[in-house]
Amino acid sequence: MTMTELAPILRTSARRAPALTAAQLFDRAEISRTIAAAHAAGMNRDELRKHAVDLIRGALQEGRARARAAFEATSEGLACAGNLAVIEDELIHALYDFVTTYLCPPPQGKPYRLVVAAVGGYGRGTLAPGSDIDLLFLLADKDELGERVAEAMLYFLWDLGQKVGHSTRSVGECLRQAKSDMTVRTALLEARFVLGDGALFEDMRQRFARDIMHGNPRDFVAAKLAERDARIARAGSSRYLVEPNVKESKGGLRDLNTLFWIAKYVYRVREAVDLVDAGLFSKREYRLFHRCEEFLWRVRCHLHFLMGRAEEVLSFDVQRAVAARLGYASRGGLAGVERFMKHYFLVAKDVGDLTAVLCAALEENQAKPAAVLDRFTALVQPHGRDLRRVGFGVEKGRITVAGPDVFRRDPVNLIRVFWIADRNGVAIHPDTKRLVITALKLIDAKLRADPEANRLFLDILTSRNSPEVVLRLMNEAGVLGRFIPEFGRIVALMQFNMYHHYTVDEHLLRAIGNLAELEAQRHREDHPLASVIIPSIEKRTALYVAMFLHDIAKGRTEDHSLAGIAVARELCPRLGLSAAETETVAWLVENHLIMSDAAQRRDLGDRRTIETFAARVQTLERLKMLLVLTVCDIEAVGPGVWNGWKGELLRTLYWETEVVLAGGHSMRERSWRVERAKAELRDKLADWSDLDFEAYAARHQQAYWLRVDLPRKIRHAKLLNRTEIELPAPVMDIQTDAFRGVTELTVIAPDHPRLLSIVAGACAASGANIVDAQIYTTNDGLALDTFFVSRGFDRDEDELRRGERIALAVERILRGEIRLSELVAARGNPTGIVTFDVPAEVSIDNDLSNKFTVIEVSGRDRPGLLYAITTILSGLNLNIGSAHIATFGERAADVFYVTDLTGAKIDSASRKATIRQKLLTAFEPPSRPRAH
Repeated sequence: MTMTELAPILRTSARRAPALTAAQLFDRAEISRTIAAAHAAGMNRDELRKHAVDLIRGALQEGRARARAAFEATSEGLACAGNLAVIEDELIHALYDFVTTYLCPPPQGKPYRLVVAAVGGYGRGTLAPGSDIDLLFLLADKDELGERVAEAMLYFLWDLGQKVGHSTRSVGECLRQAKSDMTVRTALLEARFVLGDGALFEDMRQRFARDIMHGNPRDFVAAKLAERDARIARAGSSRYLVEPNVKESKGGLRDLNTLFWIAKYVYRVREAVDLVDAGLFSKREYRLFHRCEEFLWRVRCHLHFLMGRAEEVLSFDVQRAVAARLGYASRGGLAGVERFMKHYFLVAKDVGDLTAVLCAALEENQAKPAAVLDRFTALVQPHGRDLRRVGFGVEKGRITVAGPDVFRRDPVNLIRVFWIADRNGVAIHPDTKRLVITALKLIDAKLRADPEANRLFLDILTSRNSPEVVLRLMNEAGVLGRFIPEFGRIVALMQFNMYHHYTVDEHLLRAIGNLAELEAQRHREDHPLASVIIPSIEKRTALYVAMFLHDIAKGRTEDHSLAGIAVARELCPRLGLSAAETETVAWLVENHLIMSDAAQRRDLGDRRTIETFAARVQTLERLKMLLVLTVCDIEAVGPGVWNGWKGELLRTLYWETEVVLAGGHSMRERSWRVERAKAELRDKLADWSDLDFEAYAARHQQAYWLRVDLPRKIRHAKLLNRTEIELPAPVMDIQTDAFRGVTELTVIAPDHPRLLSIVAGACAASGANIVDAQIYTTNDGLALDTFFVSRGFDRDEDELRRGERIALAVERILRGEIRLSELVAARGNPTGIVTFDVPAEVSIDNDLSNKFTVIEVSGRDRPGLLYAITTILSGLNLNIGSAHIATFGERAADVFYVTDLTGAKIDSASRKATIRQKLLTAFEPPSRPRAH
C-alpha cells in the first residue's frame, strides 16, 4: 500500500504566499487609524495604551480565527503556519508603530537603529497554533533608548497573552555568543528580518557568515547531530512509536529542521529548494522533502487546534479525531485511524531517507565521520574483485555500484547488495540506495521465485551478524515489502492499542534483533535459561523464519495466528525450507502466544495446567523454540514490558513442561528445583540460623518457591520474619520501580475471602490502577499478596507517600475503622474519553484445573475494575484460591481459580450463568469509582 493510496484526497500546497492577505489576517492600517483618532480626541497615555491593547487583542483573535477557518477548509498545514506567522509579523509592526509614535518617540525624529528579528520556528516563517514566538532585538551598540522600545514591546506582548522567548543584543554580542553557544548560532543562522534598520541586520548577517561560518563546519554538524541523538533518546529511539511526538520524535519536524540547519550552514543555502542547485537533493527528493514537511505541519496544526494548546504527542486519544479531520476513512480491512497512522509512519520513514542522504553528503564533505553498519559487527575488508564481478564496490566504507544498470542487468542484485552489506559489515551508500528505490519495480514474481534471491534473503534473515540492521535497511528502501509482499502489508501498520509500542513491522524487526543478540550470548543475565538452551536448538533456521513471520498476518479480519499459518506454508518452501521445517514454522506462528498466556494467566502450581500445555507442545524441541520466541517477542513489544517476574514465570513453565515431555517424574524434578530455590535464598540470608530458616521455609507452598524471583523472596523473608511472634496489624511494604513505571504494595495479613477485594477497593479509593498481582497463602494461614499499581508521580518521595496512604486505608478497613463502600464512594466517579472499544468476555472452565473452576474475565481496563470484579466474586460466595491479574495496554485479562464455600467446583449451569451475568456488569458504566 503506497502513501498515495493511504492519503485522503486533499488540496496540496506549495510553499507560497498565504491565500489570505496580510490585511485580511490583521488589518494594521485600520488599527493605526483607530488609535490615531483616539489620540486626537484627547485620550491620555494610559487610556490610549489600554485602548491599543484591546484593539490589537481583538484583531489578533479575529486573525487567528480566519487562519483556522482557512486551514479547516483546506488542511494546508504550511499555509496555516505561514498565516499565523504573518499575523505575528503584522502584530509586531503594529506594536512597534504604537510604541515609537506614542510611548517612546525617537529623539529629533531620527529612526532607531534597532532591528526586530524572528528566530526559531517563527524565523522560518512558520508558526504552529499553540507555539510561542522567539524574538531577537538587535541593537547597533549599547542603546538605552532601543532597549526601552524593546521592553515596551515585550510588555505589550505579555499583556496580550503571548508566549515570548526573547533576547536583546548588539551585533558584537551576537557574534561572541554564537562562537561558544551552538543554540545561539542556530538562532542567528535562521534569523529573519521583521522590521527596523535593514542595514544593521545585513551587517550582522554578513559578519556572522564571515566570522562564524567561514571555518570547518564539522563542529556545528557534530553538535546538531548530537542534539538530534539526545532528543530522539528522550522522545523514543524508534520512528515507529505508536504514540509519536510530531515535533521531536525520530522522523518528525525537528529532523527536517536539523537537516535544513546543517545544509544551510554547510552549503550556504537560503531556502529548501536551493538544496537541488547545491547538488544535495535530486528534484524528486526535494519534492519528497516538501511533501513530508507539509504532511507533518498539517498533522501538527490539527493537533494544536484540537487540543487548544501546544500539544505535540499524537496520543491514542486524539489519533481518531485527527484522522477524521484529515478525511481518512476505513478501507481494505483497516480503520481510518490505522490508515492515517500508517501514512504518518511512511512519512517518518521518508524523513529518515532524506536524513541519510544528507549524512552521506556530509561525509563526502568531511563534515561528519563515516558511518558503520552496526557496532557489534567487525568490519571485514571486502574482496574487491568479487564485488566488482557482480557490479559493486566499496568507497569509504560504503557499498557503491559500478554503473546505473547494475540492478536492471541482474535484479538479484537488489537482494545481493544487502547480503554484501551483512557479510562485510559495511553500510550502503545513499546513491546506491537511491538506485535501489528507483529499481523497485524489478522486484516481481520472477525475482520472488528466483532460488538465488531467496537463498541470499534467507542468509540475511538468519545471519549471525546484524540481521535486524540489514532487514531494516531493506525495509526502509522498500525492498523487503516487495520481495515479501505479506510483509509489505504490515509495513507502518500500527496496532491501535496501548500494549504495543511499535508498528507491526518494527516489532518484527526488533524481535529478530533480540533473537540474534540472545544467540550471541549478550543477555545471559536477563535471560539465563533462554541463553543456555538456544545453542541446542536444532532447527535454527525455522526459529528465525518463525520469528520473522509470527505477527505478519496482523491487520486482517481473521485471527493473525491462524492467518499466519497459510503465510508460513506458502513462503517457507519458496525460501528453501524443508517440509518438516515448514510445519515447525507454521506451528510456532499458530502457537506463538500460548506460552506467554499460560505463564501469566494460569496457576503453574496446578498439575492440569502443565499437562494441558505439554499436550499442546508435544516435543522438547518445540518447547525450546517456543520459550526463545516468547522471550524475544515480549521484549520487542516495548520498553519496560519485559521484567524479571515474567522471566521467572516462563522459566517455571518451561521446567515443569520439560519434565513431562521428557517422561520424568514431575514431583521429583519439582522437589529438586524447590530445594535449589531454597538454597539460593539460604545463601542470601547468611545471618539466619539453620533452625530459623527451616521454620521459615516450611511456611511456603511449592508454588511460591517456583514462581517468585529471588529479590522478592529475600524481601518477603524479612517481612514475614516480623510475623512469627504476633501480627497485631497487617504488614505492609512499599517499593517503587521507576523503570517499569509501577509501585509494588505487599500486604501480609491473616487470610480471608475479602482480602483481595479490600486491597483492590483501597487502591480504587486512592486512584491507584492495579496492573498485576501475585497472590499466595502461607501454610500457617497468612495471605502474602503483592500488587503492582501504575505510578502516579515522577518523584519517588511522592509515590511512596501515595503508597503509604493506600496501606493506611487497608489497615483501617481491616480493623473496621472505616467502611470500604464509603471510602470508595468518597472518591467520586472519574470520567474520561473512551479511546478503545474492548468487548467484555467471561469464560468459566472446569477442565483447566483438577481442583478449581477457572474464571477468565477480560474487557476494557478502567479504574476500579479489579475491585468491582472481586466484590462480585465475594458476593457470590466464591473462594478465590489464586488470582492472576494481567493488563495488556487497555485490555484487562484476569483469571481467578475459585471454589464454592464447600471447596467444590462450580458445576451447576444456572450458577455459571449467574456468575457470568454478574461479572459482565463490572464493565458497565459504574455508579461508583473504579481502580484496576
